[in-house]
Amino acid sequence: MTSILSQYLMRTILASTAMVLVVLLALAGLFEFIAELDDTQSGYQTVQAILYTALRLPNLAFEMLPIAALIGSLLGLGALAGNSEIIVMRSAGLSVRELSGMVALSGGLLLVLTGLLGEFIGPPLDFYARNMRMEARYQQDDSRLGNDAWVKDGSTYLHLERVSPEFQFGSLYIYRFDEGRLESIAVAENSGIDDNDNWILENLRETQFQSDGVHVMQSTRSVEFFEINSDLLGSSLAKPLSLSARELLSYIDYLNRNSLDATKYETEFWFRVARTSTVLIMPILALAFVFGSLRTGGAGGRLMIGVVIGLAYYLASETLANSGQVFNLNPILVTWLPSVTLMLVTLFALSRIR
Repeated sequence: MTSILSQYLMRTILASTAMVLVVLLALAGLFEFIAELDDTQSGYQTVQAILYTALRLPNLAFEMLPIAALIGSLLGLGALAGNSEIIVMRSAGLSVRELSGMVALSGGLLLVLTGLLGEFIGPPLDFYARNMRMEARYQQDDSRLGNDAWVKDGSTYLHLERVSPEFQFGSLYIYRFDEGRLESIAVAENSGIDDNDNWILENLRETQFQSDGVHVMQSTRSVEFFEINSDLLGSSLAKPLSLSARELLSYIDYLNRNSLDATKYETEFWFRVARTSTVLIMPILALAFVFGSLRTGGAGGRLMIGVVIGLAYYLASETLANSGQVFNLNPILVTWLPSVTLMLVTLFALSRIR
């Protein structure tokens, strides 16, 4: 009987969550599309704006799944409570702990779905969407395609004049230091990274500052190897939300090894982990509410409670994450605080159920 009830609760929660998520995505997608219409130009027109919005939906779904899980669970479990089905389950001998375990199974499935969206589906599609939009907007002006960038490789600093999606950089400036002293300056007219992560420099001119004077070296083609490969370079140019957790960890490791500030990327990584974990808590929190006054309330009341709690969690998590970067607070602390608070509220609410 327990497995049947678990499946029944799971179907109820997942169906309600899916319905809520569709509604939230429709609203978010509409607002995203309207915002993109203000930026239409050149080759970036309405069709491209629709495609961009569609490609952004998986990342938006990842961001909204905790709220959708809470509202969907409140609606689904609230309907069962309103029909006295929860009471019948308790009368059949199921404890609050057992019901919480059954509900947590739904949260576990939603957690897996959230993890897949946030790691394998959302970030690459978001990265592709942003590149597609940039190429469509500036396809008539090659000089505006790509971004300039500064990267560090140990004691060497690289200034890339223009980084295209194909990792062609235009001019490249190389500044080499030795214990704080400028050792050489080099400039290549054209540069890029090949399939083996070798840096190909064309028409390289290097000025070396030595104890016996200044020496100038030139070569039509030079092959260099830097720690920065195409993956790390792509991570440095992409927005943090367009990177998977693996790419974030790799780039954080690179920044730390080169004594660079990694706070923004550490905050995004832990924020993503905390948000994913919160999905597991939401159905259990909803269960605690349906044992109270929501048992006799209507769907409107349950919806309002879910919206208020969901918005409070969303605003608190976003505010703390951004404030942590501004005031240099511990990324783990500021990103996990809202989730831990929700977990404590859930445990307290469950402990008061008789």
